[in-house]
Amino acid sequence: MRVQSLPGRNVEPCENEKKALLNLLGDEDSKVYQSVRARILSYGFAATKWLHPSTLSRDPVLRRRATEIIQSLSREVADNRFIAFCLNQGEELDVEEGALWLAQTQYPEINTQAYQALLDSYASDLKEQIHASPSIENTVAIINHFLFGELGYHGNEENYYELENSYLNRVMDRRTGDALSLCSVYLFLAKRLKLPIVGIGMPEYFLCRYQTTTEELFIDAFNRGKLLTKADCVKYLLHTRDGFKESYLAPVTGRRMLLKMCSNLHQIYTRLSRSDEMARCQRYIVALAR
Repeated sequence: MRVQSLPGRNVEPCENEKKALLNLLGDEDSKVYQSVRARILSYGFAATKWLHPSTLSRDPVLRRRATEIIQSLSREVADNRFIAFCLNQGEELDVEEGALWLAQTQYPEINTQAYQALLDSYASDLKEQIHASPSIENTVAIINHFLFGELGYHGNEENYYELENSYLNRVMDRRTGDALSLCSVYLFLAKRLKLPIVGIGMPEYFLCRYQTTTEELFIDAFNRGKLLTKADCVKYLLHTRDGFKESYLAPVTGRRMLLKMCSNLHQIYTRLSRSDEMARCQRYIVALAR
């Protein structure tokens, strides 16, 4: 039996059609399955409600296919929500909110508020110590001991270009990531503690900078909060293909930071030859690069 797919979004099917579609969803004929899948997708996210019971089926094929379709529909919703966020926010958008919306494009089932609550708890654990700190070096030492010592956050040196390094939820779950994602956690924590720490988007690397009217420190979150001076950063840049420009040590806006996250993902998916995911990331980049 062939099920014709229809363009656009259809009204909800009648009960008999739902039963027919679900019965055919586990069909061994791949052509039948593809037609059924297209038909179900044509009903949009509303289809997840009547498709969900099939994810508990004893039939492993039906269970897997129902789960995959729900995931696909949920990711489409998350895509649209993230792109709308990118289009409707200004240059100083809330990068934490954006990073969590971005994470939902890959992991639509995550509870973003739970990750924000976890960051809140980090800040609560540090608040009294930070406010009693006599210097910025001591403040950074307290944060570093907490994040990299007690909690065990660390740079993923074994697989720097692993996909999970770029999704905030997985970085916080596994407590490892790349330079940008670990600096993001550092910045989100610093914001809660009302510390003057900003992101510095150097070519091919990312740092945090803690600056007051009298002092300036650069923090390498990928290397467990290693402290650097401006001279260290200049020396590093002089040995890169880009060379040194003063602008490379300027703070990045929320929009540029989120754009860098999406660009990193695009590069990783390109390495993996995942054309579908590359196209999705390209949509994000276009929405942010305006």
